Amino acid sequence: MANPIIQRELISVLRQRRTVVVQCVLAVCFVLLIAIRWPTEPRVALSGVRSQEVFRLFAYGLLATVLLLLPVAPATSIVRERTRGTLALLLNTPLASWQIYCGKFLATIGLAGQLLILSLPAAAACYALGGIYPGDILATYVILVLTVFLITSCSLLVSTYSVSSDSAVRWSYGLILTISVLTVLPHYLLLGTGGLTGTIISWMRSLSPISAMMSLHGAADLGSAGLATTENIVLRFSVITSIGLIVTSLWTIRRLDFGLIDAARDTGMIVDDQSLGVRSLRRAFFIIDPKRRSGYIGRFTNPVMVKEFRCRKFGRLHWLLRLVAVCGIISLALTILTTTQTVSWDVASVGGIMVVLQVALIVLITPSLAAGLIATERETGGWVLLQSTPMSVWQVVWGKILSVVLTLGLILLATLPGYMVMVVIDPGQWFQVRRVMICLLMTALFVMLCSAAVGSFFRKTISATTTAYAVVLSVCAAPLLIWLGRGAPFGHGTVEKALLINPIAAGFSVIRVPGFAEYNLVPANWWILGVGSILFLLLLAWQTHRVSRPQ
Repeated sequence: MANPIIQRELISVLRQRRTVVVQCVLAVCFVLLIAIRWPTEPRVALSGVRSQEVFRLFAYGLLATVLLLLPVAPATSIVRERTRGTLALLLNTPLASWQIYCGKFLATIGLAGQLLILSLPAAAACYALGGIYPGDILATYVILVLTVFLITSCSLLVSTYSVSSDSAVRWSYGLILTISVLTVLPHYLLLGTGGLTGTIISWMRSLSPISAMMSLHGAADLGSAGLATTENIVLRFSVITSIGLIVTSLWTIRRLDFGLIDAARDTGMIVDDQSLGVRSLRRAFFIIDPKRRSGYIGRFTNPVMVKEFRCRKFGRLHWLLRLVAVCGIISLALTILTTTQTVSWDVASVGGIMVVLQVALIVLITPSLAAGLIATERETGGWVLLQSTPMSVWQVVWGKILSVVLTLGLILLATLPGYMVMVVIDPGQWFQVRRVMICLLMTALFVMLCSAAVGSFFRKTISATTTAYAVVLSVCAAPLLIWLGRGAPFGHGTVEKALLINPIAAGFSVIRVPGFAEYNLVPANWWILGVGSILFLLLLAWQTHRVSRPQ
């Protein structure tokens, strides 16, 4: 008999209007990508270089689409059942835990399968140009299918641990970013390391689907400073993905029981209600006591900002200090790498890696903080309460924005010492470092206002967070796909115009990273991000004013 969960999960998603829109847009993009480079003369290149270039760009774009769009559905699948109260009903059905998991897993696979099927005509067009073997197309789709399996299983596991849909999406994107990007960085940072450390780093690199796709299309050693390798990254990726799929699936099936909804939680006790000895002891051990009662709001302090910090899961001061401490440790690690690796690397290469890590941190954290500023209040009914206070709408919006600004400011300040060490090593880098800092500030401002403005148009936090992530990641990833196609099918001018909106490319061009040094992106990128930030701020103000009117 057919699994009823597959029918319920898959059909409900396919009936949504936005699913049809996304499928149509992707199909049109695939067709346009091939049409741009389709020969206009009745001649075919015997070498097949043109078709290989187009197919390489097509493969990277399809992989980026899978990484950006797929995690949302499985990440919210189980946690949405729990928040709606239907998980208990589902566990009481005759279906076993493995049947429930298989239903949700196969429903997501069916959705991703439609995405891959839509790309087949474009792949066939690349094959018709010549120079591409059927094995290349088959291997590309094998990597994509394995990536789909890995993302789905990991996101379902994250969904069992999450308490809300937006947190599930946030942690899923963070996990996918770690698997796809951060696992590759140790290979480039510790290039040429032998022994057990080199083996571990090499296998970590093979976990990334990006590394597997680059290896398949002849870019396995991009950025390896001339040190070629003979590792079969595609085979290693297949083995690691298969093992990861089995482990995460068994882990998730084991967690699908009544413990998800019957877990006891300690109510705790406020420290101010305990004895003097306990309070004195905790004062000696904690800089900021997490169980101490908060003080009164100051006369000139925006109460909405305080409300955001106290109600946000990681907004309390002790959590902010922990976040700053983690960023400080990362910055210290970057500082050590800066001092050690500049012996074998140039400063620009190390600075490029630092830009990637800092922009990734901004892109990962900011949408989760800013996208739900208005949507969460509308979803929980808190917006009506805020309207009943003496505060104006602009005070409410300013308090919410200020809560995000202060958090981002702490994160940025905690990750800057690495650049200071770069200046000490090479004083001539001060001009570039100063411009990189401006790029980071403009990026943080743009991502924050973009996420807040996009999220204000939704009534559900999960929809606001998902859309904000999609928009921000598209701005950061789509121009890089065009950069990968530089020379063919895109010329220098087209690539430079596409990179003008990309904050990562702007930082790379300032720090003179190879491959980006020839593009002049600053200060045009600052103007674009600044104007975009102002437009998103005005859009946020207009939408907030609109939703604040009497219904």
